[in-house]
Amino acid sequence: MLNINKFIFYFILFPLAEVVAYATVAGAETLKTKNFEIKITRQCAEGNVICNRVTYIGKDSKTGKSIRLTGKTVNNPKSYTFLGYEFSNGKYRYFVNTSNVLQVYKGRQLILEEQGVSIDN
Repeated sequence: MLNINKFIFYFILFPLAEVVAYATVAGAETLKTKNFEIKITRQCAEGNVICNRVTYIGKDSKTGKSIRLTGKTVNNPKSYTFLGYEFSNGKYRYFVNTSNVLQVYKGRQLILEEQGVSIDN
């Protein structure tokens, strides 16, 4: 005999939980610059203008070393227009803009700037 609680869990609640879990992640984008491959993942619901849970995984193409950072979206404070993503690592600040340009600052000094291109995931 079929237990109604098991039926509800396996056929209704469990699939619904999976849909909700996948719906909260808006997606990932990958870009390649001269020296790096970067994967940026927004971990906020799709449609959110502001997201403070963005992951950056940057891999050095020459050495193979990777760095993982957590950051946020950057928006124009008046119009909320999306400008890019910002990540911090001690004294270093990483910014990826809407034109796929990677900029790395040490304090206020720009120390690296590379144009990237979007690649398929």
